[in-house]
Order: sequence, then structure tokens, then C-alpha cells
Amino acid sequence: MTLVSLPLPTPTATRPAALPAHYQAVRAQSVALVQPLLPEDTVVQPALDVSPPKWHLAHTTWFWETFLLANYLPGYEVFHPDYAFLFNSYYNSLGSRVNRADRGTLSRPPLADVYRYRAYVDEHMATLLDRLAELPAAATELVELGLHHEQQHQELLATDIKYILSTNPLAPGYLHGSNGSNDNKNITPITPSTQIATWLTVPGGIYSIGHQQAGFSFDNELPVHEVLVAPFELQNRLVTNGDFLAFIEAGGYRQFQFWLGEGWDLANREGWGAPLYWSQTADGQWLRYGPTGLAPLNLAAPVSHISFYEADAYAQWAGARLPTEAEWETAARHFGATPEGGNWLETGYFDPQPLAADADPTQCHQLLGDCWEWTYSPYHPYPGYQRAAGALGEYNGKFMINQLVLRGGSCATPESHIRLTYRNFFHADKRWQFTGLRLAR
Repeated sequence: MTLVSLPLPTPTATRPAALPAHYQAVRAQSVALVQPLLPEDTVVQPALDVSPPKWHLAHTTWFWETFLLANYLPGYEVFHPDYAFLFNSYYNSLGSRVNRADRGTLSRPPLADVYRYRAYVDEHMATLLDRLAELPAAATELVELGLHHEQQHQELLATDIKYILSTNPLAPGYLHGSNGSNDNKNITPITPSTQIATWLTVPGGIYSIGHQQAGFSFDNELPVHEVLVAPFELQNRLVTNGDFLAFIEAGGYRQFQFWLGEGWDLANREGWGAPLYWSQTADGQWLRYGPTGLAPLNLAAPVSHISFYEADAYAQWAGARLPTEAEWETAARHFGATPEGGNWLETGYFDPQPLAADADPTQCHQLLGDCWEWTYSPYHPYPGYQRAAGALGEYNGKFMINQLVLRGGSCATPESHIRLTYRNFFHADKRWQFTGLRLAR
């Protein structure tokens, strides 16, 4: 499978002349992610949070058709009158839609028709992009938003595909075919080589938080505002599978004193005893489902697919805490974190990777890439935030309640999509994303 390497956003990325090639690359990457699957794989929806890959391919296409072509290309005719109902996600202002829980019932239209839909929209988008310089500036801004919207769905594609294949009784691997099962009879355990985590100091002060550079950002990264941050310490790496296994073996899932009340209740109700995708053989060996199927647990790799409750319980057990999002952003600026060299979607691992054995213990690593990092901050609007009018006002603003902020991106995030100020958000119980943690104190 070939993934498309996209350039990092720059101030020139919003110029009309730069957008056609960027558009083609983003659209090609979505298709590339689905190519290893069988058509049958693209319809499955084993959980409410997971959408079928076919739906992602169609929904991202609907976005271009609805927000760009219908508004800015004279004479454009929609590909199919039913697709607005089938592939709208959550835009109440754009009419009724298939319930989120029912996306797995869409055996029709077939995958071939969805690819025809993409080709039809791409052809007309090429015409629109050629004329973009003649259109209002709002059209260019919508193209930029549409590119980042599709990249968000590429991350969802990678995580949803993993969940879908993991629920298949054959546990097929994404990276080496979809037809077979994995033979785990002769698995050799991986020797741990985890670096000891070190504590790094971040000085206190009044810091500016929010998107401060030229180029694209989502509205939830604005406005820039000042926060008072007390001095604190942050670990130089993500918590690893080996670290988390020690928590499990110490009875962390059986000791209520480390857990928030509703997290303790949920863990017991759901029978949690390890992160999502972990399993244990009859002889006690820990396995984990990953991009090649079931494999021995890599103790040196960052732990992932844990809920906020599990992350917080581990931090309490370890005598530490989770950072706030202001602390995380302050630390990322202090240590000069950049996306270059991180583990992103384009890297092709589709899994968090261990920190290099020779990594400098005096530097902060893995701040961008590998795992989204839970923070102890609610997903609320920044001071002065105003929700946009119309359908685009539903993009972020209406979700600013009962969720927590994650920072840093993951191995499923496209590199050109991420920024230091990017605010992801999930409910505290979610585990299917590449969510991990870093300790603070």
C-alpha cells in the first residue's frame, strides 16, 4: 500500500494555485487507506463509534459536493438525490440523515458506486479549483477546511478499520492481507528495551495559548488568550505498555482508590482488565491486536487505546497526574516540539513505536505523533470564542460539553494535518482511538 506524503501547511497553502495538487493528494490518500480491504470489510459497523469505511469515503465526498460544488459551481447537478440523506453526518441544518447507529445497514449503494461518486465529484472539483481565483475568498477557505475535514476522516478510517478487523473471528491483519488468520502457536515474546522515563521541568509564567501562526486552524484553537501556568514537571516520554503492565500486575484494575467513581463503575460493568486490543493466552502471555494481527505485546511501545479513566487511574497509581491542555501546549512550545520525524499516518506503521534506545533523556520526546495524549482539561470554548453561523457552526462548537481534550496527534494522524495547537476531544470512556498518556506532577 502506498500512502501519499503531503507537505506541511504553510501560509502559501491557501493560495488558489497551490490547492489542486493538495486536493488530489488528500483524496488519493483516503482511497489508499481502503485498498487493503475486501468490499465486505467496508460495510461493517461493530460499534456505535465506528463508521464503515465505505461511509467515510462517501461522507467526505458529500462534504465537497454540499459545501463547495452546490454553492460555487454554476449548473452543478448532484450525483444522486438520496446521498445527502445517506451521507450527512451530524449537520442538523442540512436536513434529515441516516442515524449514526445505522450506517452499517447501508449495503446499498455498493462500493463501486461510491467510487463513481468520488470520481464524479473530483472531476467537478477540478473545474472549480481551476476557477478558484475568481471566486470569493470564502471559497478558498472552504477548500482548506474540506482538506482538513477529509484528513480527520483518514484518521478515523485507520482507527475504524483496526476495530472492524479486530472483531473478525480470524483477527486478520490490515498490513498483510484480509483473507487469512494469524497463527499464534509459535510466537516469540519481545524482549523489553524501555528507556527509564525522566522528569523535565517547565517554568511557570503567563503564556499565550492558541493558534498564533499563519495558515489554517480550526475555530476551536482560537482566540489566542493568556493563561497562568504554575511550574511543573513532565515526563520525557509517553507511558509504555511495560509501564502499564506493571499497573495491571499490581492490581490496578481491582483497586478502587486509584479510580474516579464513574470510571470505576464503568470498568467493572464492562469487565475491563487491560487496554483495548490486549488479550492473554492460557499460559499468561500478553498479546495485542495490531496492524499485522495478533502479536506479542511490545513492552517498549507506548500504551494506547485507553480511556481517560484508565489514564487517570494509572497516573494516580504512579503518584502523578495528567497534564492540563495549557500545560501540554506550554511544554510543547518550551521544548520546541515539531511534527518532523514523528510517527504519523504516512509513516505506515499504523501503531505507536518505541522511543529510540539512544534518545536524549534531557529532551522531551513523542509530544507530536504516536498517541493522542489525554489531558485533564474539559473541552470548553476558549475565552471569547464565537460559534460560526450556519452549518459550519456545527463543526466544533456544539460538542463543547462533557468531553476532554487530547493533544499531540497519533500514528493515524496525517502529518500535514497536525499543529501544536490542535485540540482533539473525546468522551472519557472512549478507547478505540490511539489514546495514551504522559505523566505530569
